[in-house]
Amino acid sequence: MTPAQRAWGMRFWLITLAAVASILVTASLGRWQLSRAAQKQALQSLLDQRAALPPLDNRQLRGQALADAASAQDLTHRAVRLQGRWLTQYTVYLDNRQMQGRPGFFVLTPLRLEEGDDAVVLVQRGWVPRNFQDRKLLPPLETDPGVVQIAGRIAPPPSRLYEFDSADGSLGSSRIRQNLDLEAFGTETGLALMNLSVLQTGPDSEGLQRDWPVIGAGVDKHYGYAFQWFGLSSLIALLYVWFQLVRRFLRPRPRSLD
Repeated sequence: MTPAQRAWGMRFWLITLAAVASILVTASLGRWQLSRAAQKQALQSLLDQRAALPPLDNRQLRGQALADAASAQDLTHRAVRLQGRWLTQYTVYLDNRQMQGRPGFFVLTPLRLEEGDDAVVLVQRGWVPRNFQDRKLLPPLETDPGVVQIAGRIAPPPSRLYEFDSADGSLGSSRIRQNLDLEAFGTETGLALMNLSVLQTGPDSEGLQRDWPVIGAGVDKHYGYAFQWFGLSSLIALLYVWFQLVRRFLRPRPRSLD
């Protein structure tokens, strides 16, 4: 075997090894995305089942949510229909929150439940736009001082945004805050807060908008990613077959010069 033939053979096997490794890696990533989609599909089915259950009232919510943290977690996305009084003095405005692409505040107010102990649940009441001329000017809310009935669903607290350690909102010194920790807020206010929050639903009212995102587990994106990875795996295989096998027989091997 001549040096040119040995070099050609070495190049062929290196390219083969690289192609096989790339096909295996991309195919594995595609399978992983399919497994993630299956997990998300199971989660979506669970959320749909919970949403279809009858709404929990004050008594049922207290009985299940006050047991332990695991019980509260199992109630996520359950519908509720609660009766109580707003504790407006503890209303908090979470800054830099968007609805329909517009910046504003999420409004959170504790609701003291009627009939029973002093159990309080934190309610994400809705969204209001911000005043761009005066950042500290809060929009007026039409809050009923008496007993109110609200409909909603149990939801995790609003997601945390990045904030500097020195931000006033992190110290609880302002009604406008960047984030809100449920346990710390309970300690700060002295309220017997449940270890869950309620997302108020229904039509817009009290100066608040409630166009919340639709509950979804995001299954479609994983199928899309899987399609991309499997497509890339197939493309690598086709290119390898064409350039390393088909063209090998269409083009003569290099010959040594005598």
